[in-house]
Amino acid sequence: MNHLGASGTPFLFLIDFEAKQWMVEPLETLDAKNIAFNFNEKGNAVAKSVLPSDQAIWFEKYPVAYARYREAFQEVVTQQRNGNSFLTNLTFPTPIVTSLTLEEIFQYSSARYKLRVGDEFVVFSPETFVQINDGVIASCPMKGTIDASLPNAAQRILDDEKEKAEHATIVDLIRNDLSRVASQVQVERYRYMERLTTSEKDLLQVSSRIHGQLPPDYQHRLGDIFSELLPAGSISGAPKQKTLEIIAAAERYERGFYTGVCGCFDGRNVDSAVMIRFIEKTQEGLLYKSGGGITVYSDPEKEYQELIDKVYVPLHRNDQNTERPALQAALA
Repeated sequence: MNHLGASGTPFLFLIDFEAKQWMVEPLETLDAKNIAFNFNEKGNAVAKSVLPSDQAIWFEKYPVAYARYREAFQEVVTQQRNGNSFLTNLTFPTPIVTSLTLEEIFQYSSARYKLRVGDEFVVFSPETFVQINDGVIASCPMKGTIDASLPNAAQRILDDEKEKAEHATIVDLIRNDLSRVASQVQVERYRYMERLTTSEKDLLQVSSRIHGQLPPDYQHRLGDIFSELLPAGSISGAPKQKTLEIIAAAERYERGFYTGVCGCFDGRNVDSAVMIRFIEKTQEGLLYKSGGGITVYSDPEKEYQELIDKVYVPLHRNDQNTERPALQAALA
C-alpha cells in the first residue's frame, strides 16, 4: 500500500479483522470475475440495485441459541464489571438458507459499499471506515440501531442512556485513533440519524463524523496509516487491546474478513468501509455474521434480537407495490 500510494497507482485493498491477511491489488490487474466492488457508485462492477419483480426469493435464518448467546454476553459483562472493558462488540455467525446466490446478493443488494470475493463471501456494508480527500481523513462510526417503526423511534434511541454511553465511547476511541495519524482532529457531527431499508423492516442507525489533517506525505504511508487504525473501533471496543482478548474468549470463532476493512485508492484519495453485513460460504453452508456493542447497561434479550435483526439483505424490486419482498425467517 505504501509503494502503490507513493507511485499514485490506484488499487483495491482488503484487510481481515486481525490484520493478518492483507489483499492489495492494482486496479489495472483486478479481474471483476474474481473480485467485484462498487463503493459509492465507483468500482469495477456496475451493481444493479433493483431485483426483477418476477424473481421469487426466499431467505431463512437460524441464529445461535439464546443460551449460548447469553453465556457469551455474561462473560463480556463480567469482564466489564471488573474494569477490563467499557464497550465490547459481540458477534456470532448465523446459518442462513436462501434462493439467492452470492453474485445475486452482490448485484441486487442496496448499500454504499458492495464487494464480492469470488464465491467466498459478499459484503453490502452501510458503514464508512475512513475516507481520505485531499489530505483530510474522516471516519463515520455507526453505533446504535432501532426499529424505525417503533413509536418515536429516533427520539427513543437518542435519549437511551445505554446508547448514549456506547456511542460516546466509540466516538472518543475513533478520535483517539485518528490522532495517531492526523492533527487537528475534531468531531464534525455528533449522533445524527440515518435510515437503513432492509428486506424485513426499516432501521434507524446513529452515526457521527470525525475528521483530521494528514501530513503532506500521506500517500507514501497509506499502509502504515491503516495499520495504526485497525481494527475499527466500532466493531471491537474500548480499550481496544484488552477488549480484543475478551472478544476472542467470548466468541470462540474466527471472524476472518468479517469486520475487517475494504477500500479503494484512486491515485490520490481513499474510500474505505467496515466489512459488516457479511455473508460467507463455508463447507457447512452460508453464514451471515452479525453482532452489536455490549456495555454493563445492556439487556441480553434486546442485544440478541439486534443480532437477529441485522441478518438481512437490503433488496428492492422494480415493482413499487413489492419494494421490499417478504423473506421467510425461521428462528431456531
